[in-house]
Amino acid sequence: MKMPNIKNIKNMDKDELLGILGLRTKDSFAGQMTATLATFGVGLLVGAGVALLLAPKPGRELREQLRTKLRRAEQDQQDQVESTNAVSGLTEAPANHA
Repeated sequence: MKMPNIKNIKNMDKDELLGILGLRTKDSFAGQMTATLATFGVGLLVGAGVALLLAPKPGRELREQLRTKLRRAEQDQQDQVESTNAVSGLTEAPANHA
């Protein structure tokens, strides 16, 4: 194993110093979650694309069905927020942060 030049220790970053000792920094929870969610998102997009390619309905009919389901899901979500607010005593829905 090559011995590091200790004279350059001031110019080394944290990871280089830990590497000399045979250690490394622990991955953060946020970093792990970001990678996991990114992988999930890619899988979701690929799955949706495959589903659209293999769908037994014509494109126009399928798009209309998707629109209907998305609108229904959006309305269900709004109803759930209103129900939760009513139970918790809130009178206004929280502002959307985009």
